[in-house]
Amino acid sequence: MKTDIQRGLVLRNEKCHEHYTTEFLYNLYSSEGKGIFDCRINVLGHLQQGGAPTPFDRNYGTKLGVKAVLWMSEKLQEVYRKGRVFANSCDSACVIGLRKKVVAFSPVTELKKVTDFEHRLPQEQWWLNLRLMLKMLANYQISLTEYISGKMEHVTRRTLSIEKGF
Repeated sequence: MKTDIQRGLVLRNEKCHEHYTTEFLYNLYSSEGKGIFDCRINVLGHLQQGGAPTPFDRNYGTKLGVKAVLWMSEKLQEVYRKGRVFANSCDSACVIGLRKKVVAFSPVTELKKVTDFEHRLPQEQWWLNLRLMLKMLANYQISLTEYISGKMEHVTRRTLSIEKGF
């Protein structure tokens, strides 16, 4: 870690060893780092919310995991030169996810520009423009001045009329 390499990754299965727990490895690296580097824990299972995963979730998670490992392997082959890894480009730290119905890798530097870190949400969400229409469909008593109207691509003025109630 004293060299040019600035990041490392430890992958661990929860059943790999009864004594080498995530907390043990974190404490070990934190203690031995002595200010040269810092450590963080990210247990992927803790990110999952909403109960037991469905077969779709398990299948999708497996597919994303395979794509992530293949991507990491390709990146390591690209940046490996003379026994050293030079992972200092913007796309060396990415997040995998869906972007317009396609699984894509997004560099963290790009995500930083479009993320609301305080609320841990994207700054712009496409579905927010549909709130007014959803309230109308649910027969809420609403004030049109409370909402910011948005441009909806699939609805035109000829087919949507607030005055006529659609």
